[in-house]
Amino acid sequence: MIPKLTRYGARIAALVVLAIGALIAVSAITDDPAQIDADHPGQAAAEQQADAEAAYEEARGHHRDYIAATAGADVTVKAEAVFEYAADKANGLNDAQEDADQAAEEAAANNNPTSVDIPSSCDEFSGNKATGCALTLEAGFDLEQFACLELLWDKESGWNELAENSIGAYGIPQSYPGNKMADFGDDWRTNPVTQILWGLDYIERRYDAPCDAWAKSEAEGFY
Repeated sequence: MIPKLTRYGARIAALVVLAIGALIAVSAITDDPAQIDADHPGQAAAEQQADAEAAYEEARGHHRDYIAATAGADVTVKAEAVFEYAADKANGLNDAQEDADQAAEEAAANNNPTSVDIPSSCDEFSGNKATGCALTLEAGFDLEQFACLELLWDKESGWNELAENSIGAYGIPQSYPGNKMADFGDDWRTNPVTQILWGLDYIERRYDAPCDAWAKSEAEGFY
């Protein structure tokens, strides 16, 4: 009879052999034991989570780097934009003020474009000037135009109907030659009315208005 201890030992040895055989079989089927863990669904989910977190952190890092790199430039650009806006506003206000000043000057010029002293009425004058003022208004001109005419004929003849210069210009308007005024009357040598009417007609045909004739005289010394 085989002793009991020997029988138990044989059984244990058989079990060990079977276990070793099972391990060898598993190893033969799976070359890399770690692959089993990698193929586990839970392990795959964990790796995807880790990849997502890594990508998120990388994106945050890029964003932080971008903000750090461009923050100064953004502030400068904004500051320049604010400065340009303020400058444009200031220029706009200056332009508006200049336009207002120019409009005021033009309005003043329109009220008195020739810078002559405009009489309030023909009652301010006497003699040939009073006659000339009345005839100027009858011809369709205003008191400003007569103020120019007064200056013009003051310069030419002093409103003297008998004035004559060295080349033969004659009368209040200094017609040259004097007999041109005969178209308005045979008394052109002595009648201030005839002379004034001729002079107003001449000015209107040649210059449109007395102030234009006065401007010509001021610029060139004659009209």
